[in-house]
Amino acid sequence: MDAIDTPRGAEEMKVSEWLVTLLITAIPIVGFVMLFVWAFGGNVKPSKANWAKAALILFAIFIGLYVLLFALFGAAILAGAGM
Repeated sequence: MDAIDTPRGAEEMKVSEWLVTLLITAIPIVGFVMLFVWAFGGNVKPSKANWAKAALILFAIFIGLYVLLFALFGAAILAGAGM
């Protein structure tokens, strides 16, 4: 199998399919739920499933950084207010 060949049964995503996918993920709560459906659902193209898993990993990293920064700045504000 060459580098440009796709595995058997794995179809490529069309541009229109990617546009619909990105529009759905732009909807606040629905998009987040759909990432889980696409990442761990059964009848999904492998490229979309891998993209959804990568997006969920990025969400987890950003949420972790947000919580860390919120805790650091919150502690600094509370320490400054106590003086």
